[in-house]
Amino acid sequence: MNYSKHETAIVDEPVEVGAGTKIWHFSHISAGVKIGDNCKLGQNVFVQNNVKIGNNCKIQNNVSIYGGVELEDYVFCGPSMVFTNVLNPRCKYPQETADKYVKTLIREGASLGANSTIVCGITVGKNAFVGAGSVVTKDVPDYALVYGSPAKIRGWLCECGTKLNFLDNQAECLKCKKMYNQKEGKVLQV
Repeated sequence: MNYSKHETAIVDEPVEVGAGTKIWHFSHISAGVKIGDNCKLGQNVFVQNNVKIGNNCKIQNNVSIYGGVELEDYVFCGPSMVFTNVLNPRCKYPQETADKYVKTLIREGASLGANSTIVCGITVGKNAFVGAGSVVTKDVPDYALVYGSPAKIRGWLCECGTKLNFLDNQAECLKCKKMYNQKEGKVLQV
């Protein structure tokens, strides 16, 4: 075992957990899960069967990652944020089978703020930032800063997290000096 887990954590078999990953108190990793290298899963994290988590992800306390959700590399999940995986849940008409789960993709470098809710079936773009307490009901473009209920685009952020100020559809990050172009409502790193 090239990862570490607290004695109260439950890791079902079979799973793939990468080198340097740490799983903290009272967490439960279900069978079929793939977790990359150097991830940190905080206290009371639940990961449902067959979820894929990339490298260098940080999942804070009290987050449940349900079937149908995929996290690419460097994703940050803030404390108590929520994923869903069924669009119209009903107790009387259960839909909790893998073939009924609606796919959700969180792209590389995205940050999901504390207590945010990600409705299933969407993609949160590369290096996007979802503000705390937001309810995300539609796709979030790369580098977008969204917040509110429902979440709306409120600005754009550099890969390093610094707010971008566009002039003539171009921006330079004041912190790391990366360059960006804005075209047709999308932001692209140059």
